[in-house]
Formats: sequence, C-alpha cells, structure tokens
Amino acid sequence: MVNVISIFWRKEGDPLAIEPLTQPDKLSDLIYLFHEGNLHHSYRMLGAHPETRDHRQGFRFTVWAPNAVEVGLALDRNGWQGEKEPLYKIPESGFWSRFIPGIEEGTLYKFRILTEDGTEILKADPYAFEAEVRPRTASITSSIEGYKWNDGAWRRKQRSMYNKPLHIYEMHLGTWKRKGDGSLYSYREMADLLVPYLLEMNYTHVEMMPLSEHPYDLSWGYQNTGFYAPTSRYGQPKDLMYLVDTLHQAGIGVLLDWVPAHFAKDAHGLRLFDGTPLFEYADPMLAEKPGWGTLSFDYSKPEVRSFLISNALYWMEMYHFDGLRVDAVTSMLRLDFEKQPGQYRTNDEGGLENKEAVAFLQQLNTTVFEYYPYALMMAEESSAWPMVTMPVDKGGLGFNYKWNMGWMNDTLDYMESDFHERASKHHLLTFPVVYSFSENYVLPLSHDEVVHGKKSLLNKMPGSYEQKFAGMRAFLGYFMTFPGKKLLFMGGEFGQFIEWKDEDQLDWFLLDYDSHRNLHKFERELSELYVREKALWELDHSFDGYEWITPDDQGQSVISYVRKGKKPADTLLVLINFQPVKRERYRIGVMRPGMYTEILNSDHSDYGGSGIINDMLIPTEKIPFHGHANSLELDLPPLSIVILKKNTRRKTEPIAEGSASVKSRKKSEKNTEKKGNSTTKPNRGTKA
Repeated sequence: MVNVISIFWRKEGDPLAIEPLTQPDKLSDLIYLFHEGNLHHSYRMLGAHPETRDHRQGFRFTVWAPNAVEVGLALDRNGWQGEKEPLYKIPESGFWSRFIPGIEEGTLYKFRILTEDGTEILKADPYAFEAEVRPRTASITSSIEGYKWNDGAWRRKQRSMYNKPLHIYEMHLGTWKRKGDGSLYSYREMADLLVPYLLEMNYTHVEMMPLSEHPYDLSWGYQNTGFYAPTSRYGQPKDLMYLVDTLHQAGIGVLLDWVPAHFAKDAHGLRLFDGTPLFEYADPMLAEKPGWGTLSFDYSKPEVRSFLISNALYWMEMYHFDGLRVDAVTSMLRLDFEKQPGQYRTNDEGGLENKEAVAFLQQLNTTVFEYYPYALMMAEESSAWPMVTMPVDKGGLGFNYKWNMGWMNDTLDYMESDFHERASKHHLLTFPVVYSFSENYVLPLSHDEVVHGKKSLLNKMPGSYEQKFAGMRAFLGYFMTFPGKKLLFMGGEFGQFIEWKDEDQLDWFLLDYDSHRNLHKFERELSELYVREKALWELDHSFDGYEWITPDDQGQSVISYVRKGKKPADTLLVLINFQPVKRERYRIGVMRPGMYTEILNSDHSDYGGSGIINDMLIPTEKIPFHGHANSLELDLPPLSIVILKKNTRRKTEPIAEGSASVKSRKKSEKNTEKKGNSTTKPNRGTKA
C-alpha cells in the first residue's frame, strides 16, 4: 500500500501550517485525482491516520470541506471545543489537515465546522474507520493496518463464477443468532457459529446485510452515516477481518450488501456537511428520497465519485470481501423513482434517466474489475433497465450479475395462489424462461420478501399445515433447478413460520419439531445436490443449458424441463407437481434412451413427505412423446419435485434407500465434515 500519510507536515514553529515534506508532486497529483473522480483509494489520504513525527506519535486528520470557514478537531480531551485544535486549510484544494501528537488509538473525535453563515456544527468523519455504538455518534481513531491474513490460498484460487455453483446465504448478523440474554454476538464469536453451519448446509457464499455504521437498528444498515466504519455493534474493524478470514479459510465466499444510493439525514452525518449540500444534490427534487427519508448522492460531483468508488474498493482491499450486492440501483437510475408528479425533474433531454448515475455505475464497475477481475458485482435492479450485466464498452452498466426480480415476483405470486387458481396462472412459471438468459441472473429469495406483512416463505404456501411444507419443498426445488445463481435469506432453510423478526434472533427452536427439522434436512441435501450436479450451474447463462419438456400442462399444474451441463452424461430431468394430487404414470419424452434414476424426490419420508418415491431404475420405452422417439413414465407425488438422471447400470434394480443414492447421501454427510468446497470460488468481471 502506498503510504501518503507523510506528505503532510507542520512548518517548524508554526503549529497550524502544513506543507508537503516529501513528494510534493505526489500531493498535487492526489488532490487532482480526487477532484477528477479518479482517486480510487482516497481513504489512504483522508480521515484519521496514525503517524510518528519527530519521535512523537499521533494522528493526522484530513477532511474535505471546501465551503467551511474554519475546521477544527473536537475531542473529548478538549471538551469538544474544536476551535482549540484548528486544522490547516491546504490552499485551492478544499482539504483541511493537521497532525496532532499525543492522540492515541481509540480517541473519540468529530470535526467542528464553522459554516459561511456563522453556524458551528459537529460532524463525524466521513472517512472514519470506526465509530461509536449507537446512539452515540462520534468517530474513533483506529488503525486498520497490521492484520495478518491467512486466506491467501482462497484469494489465489479466485476464478469466474459463470460456470460454477453459486449458492448464497443472505443474513443479518444481529438477528441470525443471539446470546441467551439477548445480546449480540461479536464478529469473532460469529465466526465460530457461522462457519460450521454454512459448511453443513453446503452454501458456497454468505452475503451480509450492510455493515457500514448506521444510527438506527431498524434501518437494517441501509441508512448509513459511516461508510468506512464497520458497525461497532459487533466489535472492532480487525474483528470483522477475522470473520471474513475465517470464512475464506473454510472455502466460503463473503459478499457485502453495499448502499451507494443514499445516506441518512442524521445531523452528524453527510447532510450539509460543510454547511452546504456537499455530498447530496443541491436541488431537493434530485436529492430527496421521500419514501425513505434519505438523501441521494450527487453523482455529478467527481469528489463524490472518488468517495464512493474508493469505498467499494476499501471493503475489498482492507476486509477482503469477494464482491458487493449493490442496493437500490433502480432508485439511482430513475429520476422519478417512488416520486409523485411535481417531486422530480426530467433530464436535459426530457427523459427520466439519471445520466450521472449511469456514468457513475459504469465507472464503478470498470474500476472494480480493473483491481479485482473476479469480484462479484451484483445489481439489485427491479425495473426492465436493459444491459445491466453487459460490459461498459458495449453500452451496459458493467455488473456481472443482476437480481432476477421478475422471476421472484412471478414465482411468489404463483406459489401464494390457491390450488384452484394455479391453472390460470401457469404463465407465471413459463414466461420467466423467455428472459432468463437476457442477463446474468441471481434468483433472490431475500429479506425483502419476508417482511412488512408479506409472510414468511413457508407461510406463503397455501393449504394445510402438511401441504405448506410439501409446497415449500417443491418451491425450493424449483428455485434450485431454475437457471440462475441462488440467494436464500436466513430462516428460509428451515421454514421460519413468521416473518423475519428484525429485533430478535431466528426461531431456531422450530428445529425441535419434525416438520421443520425435515425441511432443514431437505434444504441441506438439495444444496449438496446443487453443488454436485454440473447441469444445475455449468451452462447457467445460456439456452444451451435448458430445454422444456412439458411447459403447457396447466391443467395438472405440472412442469418438466431438462438441465444440461457440458457433458451429456450430466443431464438432469426435472418434474414438478404444484397440485396436492398424485399424478400416476406421468409420461415425458426424453432425448436419450436408457435407464433413469430418481436422484431427488421431495416427497421422501426423510423430508416429511408421504413416501411416494420411484425407487427402481426407470426404463425408457420406444413410445414417441414430446417430440422425442423415446419416453418414460413415473409417479409424481402431490406437491413435489422429482429429479432424474440417466443411469449407467443396465439392470433394472432397486435404488438404495432415499430419493438419492447412498453414495450421494454419504458424500453429503462427508462434505459437512470437510473444511470447504474447492469448487466454490468468487468470480470474474462482466461477461461479454
């Protein structure tokens, strides 16, 4: 890392003045790049950095406040009277800076800013590496250098994820699990709990909801005040490094939910930082997000772009995150997002696109992939904005993945429908295939779908108690076999029955009940099957990996399709019955004649089902069907998913107990004991 701390120095005999001691051109270059929007590591220069000068230890403080009349350092040791520790203004730069000896790590501070109208305000450091635990709001001097990482093997093995399994467990650290007294686990304590669980459940990655410091718990981290400060709710910065490091050593990728769309209006935050709209748009119609009570960043300002792009790189460089899920992209792109007429302006061409946000996102992705070619950059984009995952040089936004919100909305609409309505909604299962390869998609079953009266995934299912669990198993099977990478929010894997409780831990006690414990087992073995079977991910982003068998059996609410890998032997046949009625001797056409094995059946009694399984090798017959010369028939249990694979054995013989073979069952159990899955690696940049 380039050390730019030494470029600021006090003149002898003048405690306020600062001048470059060495590399004078370096300072001017950095200032120039910051104002051009291209200082990609601005956190190395701004903020509070430990230094030793003239054998005296202290911290050098630097802040961007171009419209301030005075800037000082307000400390607990000076009674928060910032005028007692003034900072020096670097001419024609907008920066204020000063080295102050005697400041130790862990010191509380804010910037005292005198505005043009004579008002004194106290502001937290936008680049602070640590902040007080809410409701306190001061920044904390902190050194984030010196952590000894042990994840080199993981980082060296990073490759493109397009043809790899990607199964993400989305979680909120504060409500996944809590201690007996209701207090929060620390980052370090969480490592001991989380790693074995993710390995047991066969997830390849974990995505953490926003960890930047935020004042209000129930914002879930989406309304930030400290973009460079990991929340102190769970410990100090190096504790978070330890958590990521431990996950990587276990072979688990780590993603961060990142929020460049807006920021909180709290008085100590970025709003009117130097008495003027510095980080936000000056025009309220552009700045205000009325539905959220927050302010949008002004993407036209190069300094704001330096701040945000540096922040994205910061989490990858300093904390080794493998990628970012970029929140609320649609709210950035659309000038009219969730606004009524009279609350927004059009662009200079009369359109509703925020051209400045488009340019920012393109610059963001281009820059991230220059530094981290295999990073995962995932857009939560809920509109039909084109080419989100196309390369920037081809006119796209440059992400390498986009959340498939259309699939999510259509599928949940269908799954929530009563059984007698499903025939009329069959198109909700078939239409998403039409556009499923138009972008590189992640299928999101996220936190947003289990809050605000939407019900939990399990409770969305219609029917009796038993039918809800059967429907949930079929739904999870559909989710895991449909084209696209996977994301499941915590609690869905064992059937959290009520909505996500954002003030308490998950209802882990439900695993004491057979139905939830069996569902949990199904999700574990389904995940193992997903990681094992190349057909479910090797050609995820191409029609070459998918083919309909039965798209039009709306009368029985059955769909069937083929998932393909690069080798014909990897091909899977998937059949799903969305009605609580058994379909006997259901026939489908097959491309390859031979004997087929049922490798998964969600109705198996091990999963809480009724036990209707096809436990013999299933032979094809020379009966033309579905455009193929051969076909086979089998029993489809009610509310179930059945997955078949061509078998190499020639004799018709019973398959060992369970819907999967004993070999795969034992492999699943063995994998939970291993350190990690060597095939699950983070990914390359935008796919052409």
